Amino acid sequence: MALFDRSHTDNLLAYIAAAPTPYHAVAEAAALLDKGGFRRLSETAAWDGQSGGQYVIRGGALVAWYLPEGAEPSRPFRIMGSHTDSPNLRVKPRPDAGVLGWRQIAVEVYGGTLYNTWLDRDLGLAGRLALRDGSELLVNVDRPLLRVPQLAIHLDRGVNEGLKLNPQVHLTPVWGLGDPGEGELIEFLAAEYGLRPGEVLGWDLMVHDVAPPAYLGRDTELITASRLDNLLSVHASIVALLAAVEAGIGEGPIPLLAAMDHEENGSVSTTGAAGPFLETVLERLVDSRGGGIDARARAYAGSVMASADLGHAVHPNYPERHDAGHRPQANGGPVLKVNVNQRYATDGATRAVWARSCEAAGIPWQTFVSRNDQPCGSTIGPLASSRIGIAAFDIGVPALSMHSVRELCGADDPWRLAAGLTAFLRLV
Repeated sequence: MALFDRSHTDNLLAYIAAAPTPYHAVAEAAALLDKGGFRRLSETAAWDGQSGGQYVIRGGALVAWYLPEGAEPSRPFRIMGSHTDSPNLRVKPRPDAGVLGWRQIAVEVYGGTLYNTWLDRDLGLAGRLALRDGSELLVNVDRPLLRVPQLAIHLDRGVNEGLKLNPQVHLTPVWGLGDPGEGELIEFLAAEYGLRPGEVLGWDLMVHDVAPPAYLGRDTELITASRLDNLLSVHASIVALLAAVEAGIGEGPIPLLAAMDHEENGSVSTTGAAGPFLETVLERLVDSRGGGIDARARAYAGSVMASADLGHAVHPNYPERHDAGHRPQANGGPVLKVNVNQRYATDGATRAVWARSCEAAGIPWQTFVSRNDQPCGSTIGPLASSRIGIAAFDIGVPALSMHSVRELCGADDPWRLAAGLTAFLRLV
């Protein structure tokens, strides 16, 4: 991967634009893997341990891997973990709402979103529909459809002294005029996709900003987009997996990508890192090649996970919120995240693994630690590694405005993360 290769960032922005929901993120990832020669497996089918690139999808999560020819059951894994979900507003089971001549859509807050960033933006609607015949249909109305209007300053003179939003009362989007009708939203979506309303029995729908990702700054050295947390890391992992396979795996560990859902609300689901999905895939990969519990234990003991999630860059307007000795810079390279209370999974041994990876890739890297008096976030790293028993470390691209509708990071750090992950997959 060439230094300062903006083609990677161009492709990242296109990936984010095409993936307004975890289901779209997985579908776009699958398309990239298909193009790279991978084949999809079914969870309900028997796995034969065949070599080559394969992947499996469950809802908004995807696990992909490449089995080298003749890989013994106890061969260890090099795992890249990330997540497909982002904080947003999601449609309630009875979506049609409204008062005083305004048609509105009832929404529920998902994850730790910054409420105020959803105000006065042109919003689209996307997700999946569950149909009567048992199939699912991805939908994406990627045009100005909804808006959460803020109260005018004339009616709230103290707003600039501190905006307080009640998520039940103040975040309900408008999408038209008139009295709301039962089933109106689903009828609209069905018509958009040539369906009869009675064909739609279930839905998982969410709101997204329709403004496209973009380069920003005098020298376009920054990028701004929705869902950088954490589609940036998902995309980097896909690129790394394909690049490592193209370069040749040989006798090295088995490279594996795990893009999980529901990280933003704790990962406790059938598709989250605290659930059984990744563990079941790993077990089946060992078992399908004739290995038992001893081979699994040996494989896990030699495995390492790189948990990739967006990180914090030092904020120029709030430098006091950062530890004085750990202030990551945008375009300074990926950050290694450390927290001794295990909010991040990094320890000294896995720190050395990442250091070796970056050295092999020829990229700079930084370290992030929270202030002792500042609460620390977390990632899928501690959850997945503690469930399975695999050593792990947490990394990510440093960014501003995390959990905003629009996040901001350096334009050169995404390819650096991909380069570091590619080298990690090829470490022996």
